[in-house]
Amino acid sequence: MIAVRRAIPATPLDVAAYLADTTSRHTLKLALILLPYGGILFLWFMGAMRDSIGRFEDKFFATVYLGSGFLYVASLYVYGATATGFQLTLDKAGTSLPSADVFHYSRYLTVALLAEYAPRMAGVFVLTTTTIGTRLGIMPRWLTLLGYPVALTLLFLVSILPWTELIFPLWVLTVGCFLLTRNPDDLDNPEETDT
Repeated sequence: MIAVRRAIPATPLDVAAYLADTTSRHTLKLALILLPYGGILFLWFMGAMRDSIGRFEDKFFATVYLGSGFLYVASLYVYGATATGFQLTLDKAGTSLPSADVFHYSRYLTVALLAEYAPRMAGVFVLTTTTIGTRLGIMPRWLTLLGYPVALTLLFLVSILPWTELIFPLWVLTVGCFLLTRNPDDLDNPEETDT
């Protein structure tokens, strides 16, 4: 995400100035090579989280959890395809400058997918994951207190504050580390706590 943010500027640039900067285009190519692996690793994270939930899974929250997670990955992949199209269009142009309208449309579309749509699905994912983890007692209080502000930021502030979408991978890293270090037998049985 950092490589993409640096490679595709959020503010309009002159087409010739962007084409002259080969470093950002090489950075974008590297980011697009790594992108599918990020999606695959996120699917593994979703599987690890569902395994922690186990047989206590709530159908409503599970549906929203899975749907938002899959839509996040799909948004990333659509973004990747769009950014690849943007990159190939610029590479194909060679020394001739592409139309400024095509350049700006491609740039806006790519940035919108990364900074507007994917983060909102990530926000729904964080919200449902935090709610499920809190209800089942598999997340400590500090992780719950972290999850809800992260979700609200991704849902409502991501288009206002640049680079805000980076809090999602940091949240996934935090939850992933917690899942790796906790004892799987620590899950409280909700049925026992109700009686």
